[in-house]
Order: sequence, then C-alpha cells, then structure tokens
Amino acid sequence: MTEAATAQTYLTQLSERIGALFVANTEAIAQAVEAVEATARNDGLVYIFGTGHSHLLAEEAHYRAGGLALTVPILATATMLHEGAIASTAFERMSGIVGPIFDRYPIGAKDVLFVVSNSGVNAAPVEAARIGKERGATVIAITSEAYSWEAAKGRTRLAEVADIVLDNGAPAGDATVAVPGSELRVGPVSTSIGAALMNAVLAEVASRLQASGAGAPIYLSANMPGAAENNAALIAKYRPRNPHL
Repeated sequence: MTEAATAQTYLTQLSERIGALFVANTEAIAQAVEAVEATARNDGLVYIFGTGHSHLLAEEAHYRAGGLALTVPILATATMLHEGAIASTAFERMSGIVGPIFDRYPIGAKDVLFVVSNSGVNAAPVEAARIGKERGATVIAITSEAYSWEAAKGRTRLAEVADIVLDNGAPAGDATVAVPGSELRVGPVSTSIGAALMNAVLAEVASRLQASGAGAPIYLSANMPGAAENNAALIAKYRPRNPHL
C-alpha cells in the first residue's frame, strides 16, 4: 500500500472539523433554518453570493439533485475565477462593484441572502450583506470568525453585518496541513465545510416542509425515476425568478 500521510491527515482533520460543526453552530443553524423555512413558506427565494472560490457555494446549491429549487445563485464573471482569477481577486476588494450585480436580482423582505466569505473582510461580500439588509432580506454569513478577526485590521467584518453567522471554523489562511520540511501549508477546508453547513440548513428545511405537509421543492437527479416530471414542474415555477435556469 502506498503511504499517503498528508492525504490521510487532511481527510482526518476535515472529517473532524465537519463533525464539530453542529455543536459549534447549534444556535446559528437553528436560526438559519427558521429563516429559510419562513422564506419557503412565504414563496420567497434563497439567494447565495460569494466571490472567488466562495462563489462555488452559490453553484453548489443551484439546480442541485437533492437540493431546494428556491435557491438562486448570484453570479457575475468579474467576481468568479474562470475568466480571470487574478482580476477577480482585485475586484472582490473594490467597493462599489456589488450594487450593479445585485440590480439583476430582486432581493426583498421575503427572501434570504447567504453571503459566503472565508476571510470575511473583503469589500464585495460586506457590501453584499449591507445591500441585502437594506432590501429587508435576512442575511446569513458563512465565514471564518477566526480568520476575519485576524484579517480585519480595522475593516468591517461580514460577521458584524449579517443577521446570522455560520462559523466554518477554518484557520487564518484556510490551509490546514503542514508540508514536511517547509513552512508551507496545504489542504484548504472552507469550501467543503461551507457546503456542508449550507446543505445541512437546506436539508433540515426540506425535512420540515415535507413533514408539515407543505411539500418541499426538491430537485431529483436526472437519472432517477420521475425526475423529468418533478424537475419540469419546479423549473416552470422558479424559472421566471431565477435567471440561471
């Protein structure tokens, strides 16, 4: 068997971090579930915004097998990675870029806005949270409290603006495993943990909706029986309000 000590260490640490999420976020998860459930019952939408790698969580929830159809990703090329990672890193630190992006999305008082930012101090996610609150939405941050405290240096933290804060527990710099013989570290965890936190909230909401008889708008994998009919009905309902369907 090939030895893979670093791989094993990373997966072990990631598993331990994910396993500790519920205890560390019990109250925040409960609050997030209540907010999303209220949005679902009021026919609102759950918007998700992030920049750089954090935008992956918006795509994670979008049109997802086993996911809620009321989720809407907020996507703009300037804040993503695929057409210019270096530029996106610069843009996410600039004030004023989020307003024009959010003009495309009619976020309102019935809605929830997830804002994802591991460091929690860049201008774009903080601005996004402020816009969400100005429009009356409930703003839920997925961030690292430890990283944001270390990185803030006088700047406003996303955690200070959001209504609810889900702490991913990631260390400053995100990487968790030391590279032997150097001072380098590898093994980022924020994406995996952030997706786990978000999906935990959405799964609990789906369970509660279904148990109450309200019915949960859940996409099925295209290869599952009944998927075509189920998904077509959901698309017909949400496509007029989701520009990415």
